[in-house]
Formats: sequence, C-alpha cells, structure tokens
Amino acid sequence: MVITDLPMDWYALRTRSRFENVVLDGLEKKKVEVFLPKITIKSMRLDRKTMIQVPLFPGYLFVKTSMDPYKQIEIAKTIGVVKFVGNLQGPSAIPMESIDSLKIMVLNSQEILIGFKFKRGDLVRVISGPFVGVLGEFVRYRGKGRVVVSIAALGQNAAVNVSEDDIEMIRDNLLITA
Repeated sequence: MVITDLPMDWYALRTRSRFENVVLDGLEKKKVEVFLPKITIKSMRLDRKTMIQVPLFPGYLFVKTSMDPYKQIEIAKTIGVVKFVGNLQGPSAIPMESIDSLKIMVLNSQEILIGFKFKRGDLVRVISGPFVGVLGEFVRYRGKGRVVVSIAALGQNAAVNVSEDDIEMIRDNLLITA
C-alpha cells in the first residue's frame, strides 16, 4: 500500500565513503528526485594538477521524497546508502530554501568556501613548493590561503609558512588526497 498524500520534502542521505555518484545513479534509476551539489577544485596529485568535481558535502546527498515507508525503504535499499540523516524521531526535513540556495551556489562559477580542511594536530605532507617532502603537523591557518606547519626535530620545533594548496593530510600513515 502506497500512501500518496504525504508532503514531499528534501532529506539528507548519508552514503558510504566516495559512493555519492553510485547512490545518485541508483536513485535516478528509481525515479527519485536527487540533488548532489558538486564544486570544482584543483586536484593536487604529485604527477599532475587538474580541475576535478567533488561533492560539496562528502558522504552526503539530498533526496526529495515523502516519508511513505515504502519509498523510504526503497531509497534506503539503494547501493551505497547508509541512512537518512535525522534524530531519534526520524529523518529531518531540510527547508526548500536551503536546497534552492545550494543549487544557486553550485551553479555559480565563484569559489565556495566550505569550512576548514585541516585542524590543529593533523599530520600533513608538503607536496609542492620550496618545502616539498616536508612532513609535519598542521598548526593554524594564517589567512589568504596560507597555513603554518610545524616540524619536530631534536626536541625542538621549527615552523614553515606554506600555501594551503601545497599540503595534504596524512591519516594513519595513509595519504589522503582530494
């Protein structure tokens, strides 16, 4: 039995890591209205620098649906979906104005600032510039795309000021690249 008089609202979905496009394709095949906001960033790979499109909110996308249990289950069964985002009462609807604003932002070619990429104590590696190869700890943002990286040696700390685009995070001895 499908309930048809429930209101259609936007909801956020949590996806498996790097499965946003898989979920997007799966939901589109199921004829669900879906929105995956993407931005264009500079890829900072060691062998090349290109512009790539990445999700604005990694691990999340938005679906417009009613909370009809059948539809909710069909969406949740899509490959790569982890869960609806919400609280103890269930999924939380996202205001239409917020979705409209996100659509306007991603259609515009201006740069979108999305919070901070690094936090104090993150292990980082300098991947380009005069300090290429330096391993250290992220200290702070200095402004205008500049960051401070600290290197510990002989019980002393030395710090260098580098461009945020010239470093990448290292997590559990694995390199994290955009």
